Amino acid sequence: MAKAKVAFFDFACCEGCQIEMTNFGDAAFLELLNHIDIVEFREAISEKTTEPIDVALVEGSFTREADRARLEEIRRRAKIVIAFGQCACTAGINALKNHQKDYKECVYGKDAKMPHLDSAQAQPISAVIKVDYSAYGCPVNKYEVLQIVSHLLHGKAPVVPNHPVCVECKRRETVCRYHEGDHCLGVVARAGCGAPCPASGIPCEACRGFVDQPNETALKKVLKEKGGLSERRAEEKTLMFTANQRGATTAKHPEKSPALAAPQGGRS
Repeated sequence: MAKAKVAFFDFACCEGCQIEMTNFGDAAFLELLNHIDIVEFREAISEKTTEPIDVALVEGSFTREADRARLEEIRRRAKIVIAFGQCACTAGINALKNHQKDYKECVYGKDAKMPHLDSAQAQPISAVIKVDYSAYGCPVNKYEVLQIVSHLLHGKAPVVPNHPVCVECKRRETVCRYHEGDHCLGVVARAGCGAPCPASGIPCEACRGFVDQPNETALKKVLKEKGGLSERRAEEKTLMFTANQRGATTAKHPEKSPALAAPQGGRS
């Protein structure tokens, strides 16, 4: 039986999520390599392909109209597309510029209007193409990616967490940061990371974005009343990883996404 063809692609990002995948060395990942064929992965191999692929993992946000055709071509060739990392899922840190007036001039100065520096507001890749599944995080949780791909190979639809980090803190019996007189975004942050930051005494910064339909009004209130933040600080606190999600329903997934019933040799 042919192995499933898997490819990694990148757009506006630091490529840190791809680097995170190269840190694998455990038995689970090595076993996965027995069932997939990585045909394109710029951070690890020089080979490229124009052939059909089974799973495309796309990193980075959409910030240039010139990238639309490439994204559409990836979608055409791929049986399944996974938004890979926070920049691809919600535009991530790149979306901070959406809140900055004249951001091109701020970054490039007198060269801002040069054609090769053209850049628009950052958007998730789902603004351009249909995304089947999302692997959140900055950087992405490599074990979650491993689980998603493994489920697809077994013909199962992956389950993407949509509950707050507070749930994971409770499971770990971690003392709430608010009980320590601190602040935390875990009440509306998307879980799936295992809540390592609060367990180490570090407030959650929502690096996996918000859950669907977060109560931002209540979050600002608790940040001020329990976390001791000023009005302005409470308003800006969530911008780092969720600048593109503020005030909007997020993480819109299709009702039914495809799964690989068995490893495929390519798209028919």
